[in-house]
Amino acid sequence: LIAAGLDGVERVPLEEAAAAETTGTFDFLDSYVSALPEIIDLEVIKESGLHIGADPMGSASVAYWQEIGERFGLNLTVVNPEVDPQWAFMTLDWDEKIRMDCSSPSAMASLIGNRDEYDIATGNDADSDRHGIVTPDAGLMNPNHYLAVAIDYLYRNRAGWSPEAGIGKTLVSSSIIDRVADSLGRRLVEVPVGFKWFVPGLLDGSIGFGGEESAGASFLRMDGSAWTTDKDGIILALLAAEITARTGKTPSQRYAELTEQFGDPVYERIDAPADREQKAVLKKLSAEQVTAETLAGEPIIAKLTEAPGNGATVGGLKVVTESAWFAARPSGTEDVYKIYAESFKGAEHLAQVQKEAKALVDSVIG
Repeated sequence: LIAAGLDGVERVPLEEAAAAETTGTFDFLDSYVSALPEIIDLEVIKESGLHIGADPMGSASVAYWQEIGERFGLNLTVVNPEVDPQWAFMTLDWDEKIRMDCSSPSAMASLIGNRDEYDIATGNDADSDRHGIVTPDAGLMNPNHYLAVAIDYLYRNRAGWSPEAGIGKTLVSSSIIDRVADSLGRRLVEVPVGFKWFVPGLLDGSIGFGGEESAGASFLRMDGSAWTTDKDGIILALLAAEITARTGKTPSQRYAELTEQFGDPVYERIDAPADREQKAVLKKLSAEQVTAETLAGEPIIAKLTEAPGNGATVGGLKVVTESAWFAARPSGTEDVYKIYAESFKGAEHLAQVQKEAKALVDSVIG
């Protein structure tokens, strides 16, 4: 611990710091759980009697979920309630490693396999900043799908939010969010990859919801004030229960309705080889360096190296057509660049987008 000394800040032993008159305690669990009714309609969840399965994946949030269920009288079962340092309860991820990835069907296999036991089931990763939503009818939802459903629901059911509160998304999140935002008459705030870009808006209320494709999101309290400026997997999990309780439909059933209205996009991320020099070129790319005029048979309507929502550099490139897009970003750890792509014309069109995306980027970075 660090305690204040006469000459500034100095390190002191834990026991000495704990015994100091200036040292106090703070109950994070009680503070968090007590405030939840300010952001989630827990009463409607309780009244519905929904059976919720919450899998904290052996993390510190085990105690939080137990307290949430007990304090608010929810029909909630904590899955894997013991904190096991060997993670023996975990199914292996796709690469046969133990990874608490609540967006991975492999890591969430046990909850998916038992989904019929619950009306709605959820998972959180080890630090509880990400969410995984499992429904009886569809299994584990794609994070992009759930983001679209959560946005559509929240902006229709949070009367305390400002009519000017925008919708925050990263530029590699699904474009069905764009179409949902347009239908709601809300401003879309598209930012580079990284949750930090949502912080100013979540603080001042100018963004009601901020979400990213990797299953991280957060949103405002019911009265439109700030809840947190970091990702909160617990409230996104509880929101899935609120949606089901209030609408009588699971989030996956609601997503199916959204696709009937806005189209059914196909989304995938792949990697392509690139050395250090090529990645450096891609990171500093300008839109003027991209001379292509079409992508997969459609005119290109935007070439972005800066995010439309805040003008920040994206560290790569995004190319957009009427029914598809791709974004290319260099990996920070491997000799590859990542291609995110989506098409509203099906898997074959997506494959063509990916093929042309790789050729376009390779032609620019050499």
